[in-house]
Amino acid sequence: MTKQVLMLAGDGIGPEIVAEAQKVLNLLNERMSLGLVFDHALVGGAAIDATGGPLPEETMAKARGADAILLGAVGGPKWDALEMAIRPEKGLLGLRSGLELFGNLRPAILYPQLADASSLKPEIVAGLDILIVRELTGGIYFGQPRGVRTLENGERQGFNTYVYSESEIRRIGHVAFEAARKRGGKLCSIDKANVLEVTVLWREIMNDLAKEYPDVQLSHMYVDNAAMQLVKAPKQFDVLVTGNMFGDILSDEAAMLTGSIGMLPSASLNAEGKGMYEPCHGSAPDIAGQGIANPLATILSAAMMLRYSLQMEAPAQKIEQAVSVVLDQGFRTADIYSEGMKKVGTAEMGEAVVAALNELI
Repeated sequence: MTKQVLMLAGDGIGPEIVAEAQKVLNLLNERMSLGLVFDHALVGGAAIDATGGPLPEETMAKARGADAILLGAVGGPKWDALEMAIRPEKGLLGLRSGLELFGNLRPAILYPQLADASSLKPEIVAGLDILIVRELTGGIYFGQPRGVRTLENGERQGFNTYVYSESEIRRIGHVAFEAARKRGGKLCSIDKANVLEVTVLWREIMNDLAKEYPDVQLSHMYVDNAAMQLVKAPKQFDVLVTGNMFGDILSDEAAMLTGSIGMLPSASLNAEGKGMYEPCHGSAPDIAGQGIANPLATILSAAMMLRYSLQMEAPAQKIEQAVSVVLDQGFRTADIYSEGMKKVGTAEMGEAVVAALNELI
């Protein structure tokens, strides 16, 4: 039985890093007979240049028909002058909302080989393995009304609406509790319930859901304290669950604990387990085209795709093992390089993973 995989390279370094993930998936597809069928489409700035919009109807149709989607990155200064409604990021938000990809899983795992690459002391981050579960299709990024208006006195005012319904909170809560149940049994819900009414409701519903998961220890933390604790003592956490805006910020902070945001994959899932997979970093236009970007987050996102949406655990593990082998061999892109290691570019790192994978399967 074949599985349809849509590859969305996007902008900036997106085409470079997706190309390396494609090499890895091609090898697995051939050697392990996975039955993957690949298609490609435009999104973001590349789609704007070609069609005038960040999410063409053809791309959305292909996304709906795919079993899983692998995305590179979108955006860049080339399109910053466009009005908000047609910027590249609207393509990404459109895919998330159109496919109802409400559950964002962002693991922050520190590979032992990269303990010295973290900005924190090794004893603080060694052994780090946390999962941030971020609600992805609600909150202030999607709330209405929103915009910029002119007041009676002529002053302009920007406004956004932070809103969550009970059903939205419950469904992301279930995802987080289930994830904690399969891991260390600890879930920390992040909110700002001392200031924001919407997160008062968030906390109330998380407490109610906890009754269904007696094997999971639920705790709560204000987002400002959570930001501090992630730097002070990150290993106290197992699974964190939070809303769209807080999750966006905290997951990028957690990325740096691992040595580089170039190491962090992510999964965005709907209720049926269909997902879009992408590295947590952006399009990095300052290094695009130079062949120096780290493709490992994208390659690891491909592993998550195999695991969560395609139910192919064995090849997913092979990818993760191959990445560990490559790091053991001393291969490093510039973002994780330290003295004495082998500095390589994007394609060289991808080829190293393919070579390691070839020995494992």
